[in-house]
Parts: sequence; C-alpha cells; structure tokens
Amino acid sequence: MRKWQNTENNFWSVAFIIFIVFLWELMIHIYAIPVYILPAPSKILLTLMESKEVLWEHTKITLLEALSGFFIAMVLGILIAGMMNRFRILKKIFYPILVISQTIPIIAIAPLFMIWMGFGIQPKIVIVILVCLFPIAVNVTEGLSVVDRDLVNLLKVMKANSWQIFHKVELPAVMPAFFSGLKISATYSIMGAVIAEWIGAKKGLGIYMTRAMSSFRTEALFADIIIIIVLSIGLFKFIEWLEKKVMPWTIIK
Repeated sequence: MRKWQNTENNFWSVAFIIFIVFLWELMIHIYAIPVYILPAPSKILLTLMESKEVLWEHTKITLLEALSGFFIAMVLGILIAGMMNRFRILKKIFYPILVISQTIPIIAIAPLFMIWMGFGIQPKIVIVILVCLFPIAVNVTEGLSVVDRDLVNLLKVMKANSWQIFHKVELPAVMPAFFSGLKISATYSIMGAVIAEWIGAKKGLGIYMTRAMSSFRTEALFADIIIIIVLSIGLFKFIEWLEKKVMPWTIIK
C-alpha cells in the first residue's frame, strides 16, 4: 500500500513538472522571447547534448570537491558529536561555535580560503566541509542526547562494556538523526562546491556558470543548473537508499 502511495505521489509530481515544461515551451514560441532572456526547454536540452563533453569535465571536478568535502565532514561531524556527548565541557565550548559558523555567509569567507590556499581544489573542499559539518554534527549530537538512559543504565547493571552499550542502544537510537543530517549535507555539498568555484577556479560547474552568465549564454546557464539539480537529487536519493538498507526496521510494509 505504501509503495503504491509513493508511486502515485511521484506520478503527480512528474506530471506537474511535464506540464510546466510544456507550458514554458509554448509561451516561448507564442511571445517570441529572446534566448538570452529565457531559452526554451528544447534549446536547453539541445545545449546539454551539444556541450555534454565540456559539461562532463566540469561536473567531474565539482563532484570530486563535493564528495571529498562531504566525506570528511561526515567523519569530523561524528567525531565532534561523540566528543561533545562524552565530555559536557566540550559541548559548551564547541556547540556555540558550530552555531556561529552558520551565521557567516559562505560567499563572504570563501575569498579568504582562496587567498590562504590558492585556487586549487583544496579551498573548495574546505568550504564544502564547513557547509556540511553543521547538519551532521548537530543531528548526531541531538540524537545521542535523546538515547534512553534507562536502557543504558540497565546494560551497565548487566555488566555491559562501553562498546556493547554503544552497539546495542546508542547506535540504533542515533541512526535516524545521523541519516537526516547526511541527507541535508548531501544536497548542501554540491551547493558549497559551486559557490566556492564562483570565487575562482579553472574547472567546475560554478566557473562554467559564471562564464555562461558573463557571455549571456542563458541556455548554457540553465543546462548547468539542471546538472546541479540532478547531482543534488542523486546524492539525496543515494543517502535515502542507504538509510533503508542500514535501517530496514524503519520501512513500513
């Protein structure tokens, strides 16, 4: 029943998107809107096909930056959350810093990393880490804070060691929050890499976007945006699939 409901929801979403694209194409032809203002979907698709080799080269760089930063942020987020949960003084120190880090616009601090680290791949990865770290660290921290203490105390009475308590109680309890943070960070990772490339890069979807904007190639700009959307949704869906594999008990049959 649930699978049928999901299929039905997807059908209506896809149908609505197709309707919007059809209406968009129709309006372009009726009102003869110039390509540099708003290209037709058919023109965007044609640009995607004609520039697929160039776009693929830029996509590989952005994807490498995003995945590298995302993986490092995941590891750091788990370590930081674990340390803050174990040592309360560390939570008092680092939790406000994590919150403050989100009040600073990435576009404002990205130039600093370019100055300090150059225009290679390293500053882009650092920026992705900063973007992705907060959702993972905060979600895991909050997940650990709501672990049933009665169960933990019960296992302690039963002479369970720290690993057994973590494996039997804490890990299953924190997994939903962990995957929620991963799904948020997965979509943020692509955005972080693109923003970093705006500041300065040789290759990547961000620099391709700025070049398309400066040359008024609006159809290329839309093609770039479509790739960014597909990458973000793809990463999100992969994390969602992984969540179902790791936590099959959350699936209602």
